Amino acid sequence: MRTLLTHAKPVAALTGALVLAASLTACGGSSAASDEKVVTVYSADGLKGEAGDGWYDKVFADFEKQTGIKVKYVEGGSGEMVQRALREKSNTQADVLVTLPPFIQQAGSKGLLQAYAPQGSDRVDGADKAPDGTWTSIVNNYFGFIHNKKELPTAPKSWEELLDATYKDRLQYSTPGVAGDGTAVLIKAMHDFGGREPAMEYLKKLQANNVGPSSSTSKLAPKVDKGELLVANGDVQMNFAQSKSMPNLGIWFPAKGDGKPTTFALPYAAGLVNKAPHAENGKKLLDFLLSEGAQREVSAVGGGFPARKDVKPTDANALALGKLLEGVEVFEPDWADINENLTTYVDAWKSATGS
Repeated sequence: MRTLLTHAKPVAALTGALVLAASLTACGGSSAASDEKVVTVYSADGLKGEAGDGWYDKVFADFEKQTGIKVKYVEGGSGEMVQRALREKSNTQADVLVTLPPFIQQAGSKGLLQAYAPQGSDRVDGADKAPDGTWTSIVNNYFGFIHNKKELPTAPKSWEELLDATYKDRLQYSTPGVAGDGTAVLIKAMHDFGGREPAMEYLKKLQANNVGPSSSTSKLAPKVDKGELLVANGDVQMNFAQSKSMPNLGIWFPAKGDGKPTTFALPYAAGLVNKAPHAENGKKLLDFLLSEGAQREVSAVGGGFPARKDVKPTDANALALGKLLEGVEVFEPDWADINENLTTYVDAWKSATGS
């Protein structure tokens, strides 16, 4: 079996109900729609704060103040947002789509995105943007797990520890194929265990402790913070931001056996939607999200990592985030393979776990 992932490489969510029941009635491409002072964003969750204090909250407010263009925001899982955009392909509603890999690649391969290189995208690493210019990372991020620091002061070190009866009905991860972070569980397991078959053998065993499917990764953190769960999956940016109001959250990275803990980059990637009803406004928003000012606030406000390699923040959050990754091996997934074979991998997971 060909291994899904490749070499280690040092490099610098996701679902739920709609956060905003926006009225999305504009017909794709109409001149009336293009003149509206509005831009509609479909996005994976994690960048908007539950208390209105997230990176999106700040930059959208700043963008509206600077341009007069109102941001209409719809949030869900990465897969959910792509599927919604696909259903609306004949009557496009969204202008900007933001998802995690491999769903941003999926959106590109299904013709949902058009080429646009935002201002500042030349400062984004080549691995973090599409070769054909259809998407660019706006916030860098990493896959991870969380634990309850009060009931489980020392985080587990390995995948194997999670098979212990201690975690029965106290462990949960979001659904692969629906949530970006849930899909990341598969990707990391296939890397750490050396391929699809051994990863599925492990996940079959883990199912004995798993509470069950969850379409929302972000909703697992409150359960961990309250102690309903001891362990769940997540991602560094989202969980770091959530820990402001959830003090019992601790971030950790599983290892295989006594090996090194591993993770991989899970950037929030944004693209201009093909036949966007407000394409020019979408371009302006993408430019703004990659502006130096907005990028400098990624860590301080959003708890993430800037996508621009020339922006190197030194705020307290940036320093704490850097410390989290010390001693963690960062590998680079073969995203082309994952995009091509995602359905096969998700089906294998369903078969192994009985999901």
